[in-house]
Amino acid sequence: MMSQPVLETHISGLDSKRGKVRDIYDLGESFLMVSTDRISAFDWILPSAIPDKGRVLTKISEFWFDKLEIPNHLLTMDVSTLDLPAGTDTDSLVGRSMIVKKCEVVPIECVVRGYLVGSGWKEYQAAGTVCGIQLPAGLQMASQLATPIFTPATKEESGHDINISYQRMVDTVGADVAAELRQRSIEIYRRGAEYARTRGIIIADTKFEWGWYEGELILIDEVLTPDSSRFWPTESYQVGESPKSYDKQFVRDWLETTDWDKNSPPPQLPDEIIAKTRAKYIEAYEVLTGKSFEWK
Repeated sequence: MMSQPVLETHISGLDSKRGKVRDIYDLGESFLMVSTDRISAFDWILPSAIPDKGRVLTKISEFWFDKLEIPNHLLTMDVSTLDLPAGTDTDSLVGRSMIVKKCEVVPIECVVRGYLVGSGWKEYQAAGTVCGIQLPAGLQMASQLATPIFTPATKEESGHDINISYQRMVDTVGADVAAELRQRSIEIYRRGAEYARTRGIIIADTKFEWGWYEGELILIDEVLTPDSSRFWPTESYQVGESPKSYDKQFVRDWLETTDWDKNSPPPQLPDEIIAKTRAKYIEAYEVLTGKSFEWK
């Protein structure tokens, strides 16, 4: 059953912060992180929402936190344990909420690329490099790299994250922390990609976020989801072709057919595009986990 989409949440009396797709509330000893159904494209938050998108992404992150057994920020997903202000619409929070540890966020996006695609492919065509890293000649679009590469980026509140050199990352967080984040990010990507491949999904690339908690670097935010990664079906993957994907490609493709200039507020999405996009997110969860999507 399709639920009503949640564009934003409201909990009175709590300090909050609104990101591109998440609303975060300060609970004192922890944070309540709520994944809404907002969707962004071309650096804009769209006026239309994708029903259940936030629940799908939350369940995928929960799946990976459990499977990978990596120290992370998740405390519980049970919002019934919270003493929320009277009048809070708790039904809208169920399935899309994580109560998480308060961390000092590392100000770097830890990007790992296993395939040549997107901005990396464009740079490779022009210079034979990806984020300044020299790659072998003769690679094609969507080629698998001989070994995953680590390409850090800045964390931007709005717009695209900006790729930076590894040396700039070292200058920002220190050599030891940079080396640990690179090693751990590549290892998690490898493990996740190996498992996903057994389920018929290629994880082409991904980005991780990390935070300090009680002196330890732990994984935070979402993990290996179709919003933080490129998911491709193995059955249709062909080197040299732009792969199909389990994400918001329906949205991007439709927007490209409109006269929207990408510099003014974007248009509403048609019902058909919303339904197809929702179905693609749910399919990603079900193929990856082998479970039916249920949130109640």
